[in-house]
Amino acid sequence: MTVPPVPAGLLAGRRLLITGVITKDSIAWHVAARAQEAGAEILLTGFGRPKRMTQRAAKTLPTPVDVLELDVNNPDDLVAIAKEIDERWDGRLDGVLHAIAFAPSDALGGNFLETPAESAMTAFQTSAFSLKALAAALLPALSKSEHGGSVVGLDFDAQVAWPIYDWMGVAKAALEATSRYLARYAGPHGVRSNLVSAGPLGTIAARGIPGFSQLADGWHEAAPLGWDGADPTPTADAALFLLSPMARAISGEILHVDGGVHSCGPVGHGPPAPAAADAPAS
Repeated sequence: MTVPPVPAGLLAGRRLLITGVITKDSIAWHVAARAQEAGAEILLTGFGRPKRMTQRAAKTLPTPVDVLELDVNNPDDLVAIAKEIDERWDGRLDGVLHAIAFAPSDALGGNFLETPAESAMTAFQTSAFSLKALAAALLPALSKSEHGGSVVGLDFDAQVAWPIYDWMGVAKAALEATSRYLARYAGPHGVRSNLVSAGPLGTIAARGIPGFSQLADGWHEAAPLGWDGADPTPTADAALFLLSPMARAISGEILHVDGGVHSCGPVGHGPPAPAAADAPAS
């Protein structure tokens, strides 16, 4: 299917901070690329060894951009990035994409009953608490946005217990609750918080989950609209909408971009094939 063009000017003049870019396959990379096409000015973040991969990916954007250091679990980095935004953009930030998640290997892949508390807490801190930590650090800058600041996080539907997703699924449930509370407490500052809940996509992060194919297989058949796990652009476009002034009265929402699976039951129980048309009466 042909990818539709981004509406011209959707994000004109908007300044966005995009986390979570590792390679050109990352959902966050596509958000960044589509945001530039929509007129936004962006910065990326990265840290540690993967930062070099982020820097390479940044050079492949329509307009190459800088990559700022950010370990979202490091309070000093959060202070530093808020200061960087203040110096580069006069303290005004219009939106931030939270595309950060991590769980140790023993918290995934069917190890739910054996996972130690330390691994579960790591998944929670990095994948859920970090949404609050990042938003709180950037709240003064986001509150200066002309049409309201926007925090958008990437989610995976936490309404059910998925196979092999285990404590990452619990962390995503915490992410959803965190976004709702963030909507409550950031709202008086003119800042909204929303999530995009995507179907399984073949990113480098997803491929690192043991048994990921077990979760992804059959999604296309279960989705009323079908599902292309190799195409991140529908997810990216939903994030663009939530980052834009078009979503200025939306907060605490979870926008599902999964082909409709969330509304139709688990994978493997897709809609029946259309019945054959009745033969005309003789």
